[in-house]
Parts: sequence; C-alpha cells; structure tokens
Amino acid sequence: MTQKQSDITPSALALLPLGLFLSLFIGTGVYFSTQNIEFAFYQLPAPIAVLPAIMLAVLMSKDKLNTAIGQFIEGVSHRDITAMCLIYLLAGAFSAVAKATGGVDATVNLGLAVLPSSFILPGLFLISAFIATSMGTSMGTIAAVAPVALGIADSTGIDTALMAGVVLSGAMFGDNLSIISDTTIAATRSQGCQMKDKFRENVKIAVPAAMVALVIFFFANEVTQAPVSGSIDWLAVLPYLTILVLAVYGINVFVVLTIGIVFAGVVGLAQTEGYSVMVFSQDIYAGFGNMQEIFLLSLLIGGLAELMRQQGGLAFVTEKLSKLIMSSADKAAEKGSPRASEAGIALLVSLTNLCTANNTVAIIVAGGVAKELSTQHDVAPKRSASLLDIFSCVIQGVLPYGAQALLLGSIFELSPLSVVGQSYYCFLLAIAAAFAIARSQGQHTVK
Repeated sequence: MTQKQSDITPSALALLPLGLFLSLFIGTGVYFSTQNIEFAFYQLPAPIAVLPAIMLAVLMSKDKLNTAIGQFIEGVSHRDITAMCLIYLLAGAFSAVAKATGGVDATVNLGLAVLPSSFILPGLFLISAFIATSMGTSMGTIAAVAPVALGIADSTGIDTALMAGVVLSGAMFGDNLSIISDTTIAATRSQGCQMKDKFRENVKIAVPAAMVALVIFFFANEVTQAPVSGSIDWLAVLPYLTILVLAVYGINVFVVLTIGIVFAGVVGLAQTEGYSVMVFSQDIYAGFGNMQEIFLLSLLIGGLAELMRQQGGLAFVTEKLSKLIMSSADKAAEKGSPRASEAGIALLVSLTNLCTANNTVAIIVAGGVAKELSTQHDVAPKRSASLLDIFSCVIQGVLPYGAQALLLGSIFELSPLSVVGQSYYCFLLAIAAAFAIARSQGQHTVK
C-alpha cells in the first residue's frame, strides 16, 4: 500500500540509485564521445543503464522483496507514466503513417512555402509555443511538430540538434503558460490561487525570456542550402492541419493523435498506390516500435522514482531544504524581503523534478512546503504558483532523461543531451526567474 509522503522517514541513501543511473547513462556517453564514436550516448541504451539502479533500489529497500517489487510496479503504472507512454505510441504511429502516406513531405513543403528562410527557427518556436499553449501539453506539441521540423531541417541544412531545441523551447513555453496544462492546474490548486492571476504573474517572467530566445533563434537561423519547396499536396497536408486545429480547440491529446492517425491512413488509402489496410496497420505497428526505447525508459524511471520515494529520497530533499529555507526566510523576513522564500520554492521544486523526471509530480510533491513558505513569509499565492510552474518547466526542459527530450531524441535520432543543450528558452527562463526573485522586495505580499 502506498505510504503518504509525510509518513516516510527521510534518507539521503535513497537517492543513490538515481546517482548510479546518471553516472552510467551520462558517463558512458561522455566517454564514447571522447573516443569519437558515433551515437556515443546510444552505445549503452538508457533502458539498460537504469536496470542496475533499479536493482540497487530494490536491494536497499527495508521492506520485503515482494513489497519492494510491488512499489516498483506501482511507480511503473502511475497514471502520468501511463499517459506519457500512450502519447509515445500514438505519436510514433502518427509520424510513421504520415511519413508513409506523404503527409510529412507535404507539410514540410507547406512550411517552406510559408516561412521565409530567415525566419524558420523563430517561426517554428512561435508555432510550437502557440500549439502548446492551446493544447496544454508539451508532449502532444512535440509529437505534432517534431516530424515536420525534422523534415525542414533536412531540407535547409539547419542543425538538427538546434531544430530540436527550438521545438522543445516552444513546447515548454506554451506548457508553462497554458491555463489547461497539468502543471498550471497542480500549481494553482496547491497554492490556492486563480489561474488567471498565476498566468499574469508568469507572463512577466516568461515573455521577456521568449523575446530573447527569438532573437537568438533568428541569428542562429543559418540555412546552409537554399530550401526548395515542391508542390503542396493539400490532401496529404490535411491530417496535420486537422490535428493542429483540434489542438487549438483544446481537444484531448489522445483524441487528437488518434484522429490524425486515422485521417492520415484514409488519405493514404485514397491516393497512395499500393497502400492497403494491411500496410496501414503495419505502419502503425512500426511507429509503435520506433518508440520502444523511450517507452521502456519512462516505465523504468517511473518505477525507480517510486522506490526512491518510498525509501525516503524525496522526503530527505524536502525536509532538508525546507529547514534551510525556513531559516533563511526567517532571517530575510526581518529585513522585509520574501526573496529567500521564493528562492527556496524554486530550489525545492527543481530538486524534486530532478528526482521524479516529471514536472507535474514535482509540483504536487513540493506544493505543501511551498504553500507553508508563502503563507509564513508573505509571498502571494499567485507568485508561489508561478515559481513552482516555471522552475519545474525549466528543469523538465533541460533534463536529458525527461520525457520531452527523450521523445525529441527518438524522432530526430539524437542524444537527449544534445537536444537539451540547445533548449535556449529554458535556460533564459531560469535566468529571468532568478532575476525576478533577486528584485523581489515584498511587492507580492498578500494584502
């Protein structure tokens, strides 16, 4: 049976399995990179690198073996993990079917015809941001935009890692601001504020970061070969346009992707020679197979995170940080500044996100302590909710074992580290938020 976070004894050792996984995953990738081996980070597949960490976590458990395995399975089957994995499968299927039926090529031609060569990267950032804000999910946005972005990168000679970073940046911008995002809902509910108030608070920090990111993407927009757009097959483009329109209307991402798969298949049956129902089904299955690595890794990471939580890893992080933050905040309160509490909220949700690899779960775990801090030290609920959401999105956007980086790495056939290394908006958002905290002088105090 699941223990409440408050009933778990804090333990620093419980974080050791995560350290082992990161050492193996990142360490081997860096080593093979120094040896100039291609696909260095794929030499040791991430799902294999996490297995020793899981074994260590199970061995470290003070519960019976069956109980520890049950805890692992509980983490694997968490609703957020299951939702991510289903999105992986549907995204892979849509991408495979759209590519086989000419949808990707047709949409790439449309993109090249619409976007000026000097505005391809900024344009894709804005498109990704708009879709993510409308859908409320960075994962759904990446699933819809990434295949087209990859095709445009191949046609123009733009660095694929940079292109992936642009899509990731736009997706995280929209996810952070969307009022229907899981992170927004979790942050506002845990802090007791209105979504519109949190949105206004977010905009003050996120928009300046996005403006700087747009400038960077504009000057980084080096087209090494003149893009040549072919004729636009509007029928093949329709599945993509349909999922974008449905996304803007806020339709559930599972429904959107399912409709996209069916629509792309119907287009293929209608106009692609030799395309049959059996070929359509095989393409869907091939798309599922393309997502195998990140599907497995997400499941295993979910199980590992639950084992670490049950053994007190997250409790250790929240307890030690809350004590440190409370002490610093008390001293800062004497000077009339809430910045120590705000910095503490940012650090707390960031470290929790590192352990869980899920920004929504990180907000839920850190929300209670954040609420206590904001109440005791006169930080407005809209401010604490904004900081929770911002820093959880920052970490999620630069986490090489996060779902977003894994999905982009799979679609672009890149190392997740190379993807997050180009996520300039997330780095700029962190700087903008840190600057906002440093300038805080109590103007957010609840009246």
